[in-house]
Amino acid sequence: MGLFRRSKPLHERLAEEGGLVERKTRPLYTGVIPETGIHGIPREREYDAVVSAEAADVGGAEVAFVTLSDGSLVVEHEEGDGDLTPLAQAVEAQLAPPYRARAVRKAGDIWAVAARRIRIVELDADGDEIELVRQGEERSLVIDGQRAFGTIHELEALTDGDAVIRATRIDGNLWEVSREPL
Repeated sequence: MGLFRRSKPLHERLAEEGGLVERKTRPLYTGVIPETGIHGIPREREYDAVVSAEAADVGGAEVAFVTLSDGSLVVEHEEGDGDLTPLAQAVEAQLAPPYRARAVRKAGDIWAVAARRIRIVELDADGDEIELVRQGEERSLVIDGQRAFGTIHELEALTDGDAVIRATRIDGNLWEVSREPL
């Protein structure tokens, strides 16, 4: 060992000898390399149908719409304008209305459309988003992020026990409703 060279500085050696520093460890190599992308808990499927469709009359690059039980379309987001019927017909080959769909232009007139089933109810309520929580005899109602008094009987009728019910206004008195048990 040279005069001015040490393997480690004095403070590091003293800390190790005094038990103040954890030893560096390497992960145990088991000899198996896990598959790429396989880890944790698998995600729940987000869409019930994914299709491609040709729609020459639709402008823009993205559109979101809801198809009601009677076949009518409610456009939620559209960058351009045009007839969305070809997109809805492509989805309805795999999925019956009502459903919520999102379409993205892929190339030229070809669109990718993803859709999921929804439950629609008619409500006469204020706001655009409602959350009703029922736990035993307790009730909690939140409308557009603000706590509200009372309840909405149409939503409460959808529960059979403890649950969270979320409703989002589609148009007028039509609401998309989801129920999650507690």
